[in-house]
Amino acid sequence: MKIGDKVRFVSEVGGGRVAGFQGKNIVLVEDADGFQIPMQMADVVVVEDEDYSTAHLVESKLKAAPVVEEEKEEEPADKPISFKAPVEERKGGNLLSAYLAFVPMDPKALSSSRLESYLVNDSNYYLRFVLMSVENNACRLRATGEVEPNTKLFIEEFGREDLNGMERLNVQLLAYKREKPFLLKTPVDVKLRIDGVKFYKLHAFEENDFFEQHALIYPIIEQDRVSGERS
Repeated sequence: MKIGDKVRFVSEVGGGRVAGFQGKNIVLVEDADGFQIPMQMADVVVVEDEDYSTAHLVESKLKAAPVVEEEKEEEPADKPISFKAPVEERKGGNLLSAYLAFVPMDPKALSSSRLESYLVNDSNYYLRFVLMSVENNACRLRATGEVEPNTKLFIEEFGREDLNGMERLNVQLLAYKREKPFLLKTPVDVKLRIDGVKFYKLHAFEENDFFEQHALIYPIIEQDRVSGERS
């Protein structure tokens, strides 16, 4: 640091040019009005043609501050839909009715078509279900899940080569409603015997209320009356 250097103050606003020194630690800083200000040498730094006005220092601090992005308000269309319409109940739907349905994927080629199975819930209750195949008194889980009221749920796709493992099925159902009181239903546990020969007979697939195409339908429970064989 020497006479004539431009300096600015470290801990306060202002600065000027070095006009002289007092001892080893004091520097005389001459400001723009010609006043000489004695400052500790540790409290000033040499600068180039830097603007050390208050406005410049404020601007510099603003530039150095981290930029906080304004939170973008979500458009209504961008917000996730959390509303779920309440389940519509129908008259007579408080009596449990449920079916296991088999639907050919190609009705015009019935003898070779692969098939789809569905669990049909024809009631105002939710149904928690377990579907198993039974072989030599041992069970194998095929599907489990929940079917909403008055809907059908896809279970699986299969071919006729799989029919031997589906001759004996066991279905368990637990019925309940959500967010409202309901009459308690006895859990359903039935065995269904599936006749593989029917899958080759066109007349076994009948018109029904659940599918646009003809389907082979096995009742599990109808109007609270259990079908099949009770376990």
